[in-house]
Amino acid sequence: MHAVYSAVFEPGFFVSPQVHVAATVGGLVAIVSAVTGVFTVMRAQSFGGHALGDVSAAGGAGALLVGLSPVAGFVGLGIVGAGVMDMIGVRRLRGRDLGTGIVLGTAIGLSALFLHLTTTVGSATGATRQVLFGSIFVTPAGTVPVVAALGAVALAAIAVVYRPLLLATVSPDVAAARGIPVRLIGLAYMLALAVSVGLSSLAIGAILSTALLIGPAAVALRLTSTTSRAAGLACLIGVGTTWLGILLAYDSFYWGTSRQALPVSFFIVALVFAGYLVSGVPAVRRMVR
Repeated sequence: MHAVYSAVFEPGFFVSPQVHVAATVGGLVAIVSAVTGVFTVMRAQSFGGHALGDVSAAGGAGALLVGLSPVAGFVGLGIVGAGVMDMIGVRRLRGRDLGTGIVLGTAIGLSALFLHLTTTVGSATGATRQVLFGSIFVTPAGTVPVVAALGAVALAAIAVVYRPLLLATVSPDVAAARGIPVRLIGLAYMLALAVSVGLSSLAIGAILSTALLIGPAAVALRLTSTTSRAAGLACLIGVGTTWLGILLAYDSFYWGTSRQALPVSFFIVALVFAGYLVSGVPAVRRMVR
């Protein structure tokens, strides 16, 4: 057993402060992303989540440029982008795609500008990698309460509007006919989505943030028949893949002789993708159901 333990867990894994922070932040982010992601998949707004990832990249780069924590930029500008998308998108699918496309193009342009300024005139080192691919192992311990508070706000927003949001997701026309404020419910969801994507950007980077948002939720919806069960299973999958990704990234430092750790984001995205492929196997679906 000791040999197996030593082969799986490299020295210092359980006592490393960086691992503790990474596991805590990663677990919190995975839960928020999973719950929000279930509605994102059901509402067919994966493109919107991707657009908010680019908005978060612009916000994170801008925050680093002026010397702020990237979390403030990831979430702050993401909320602004979500509001603009909701304002332009209205209820129709065509309007929603239009709003998403406009915000996406603007965000990419701002990201290019802020990252250029950060790397040429700013003092931040490794800003591009930190914004685009995440930096969970160098996240300060003081960030944990901020992530927990923002995650709680996003989950509370989903919980408050859960039933009308579910109806508006399944049948917006019926929801509107019953007097449910579909626009207001949609705005609450979009704000929760913006916070989720912003936090995910901190963990695995802005351009990969939708993997943690969409992947576990898509797998869970394949394997379960109810929204509540899908949300629970998505949380388990998200936390599991995130923690396993952190373990593999830590262990990768000891692989070979180069002493170069592979990115956490690579392992998390790879595990999510593998999980989605496995969930498509009929035998797996029958076993879970």
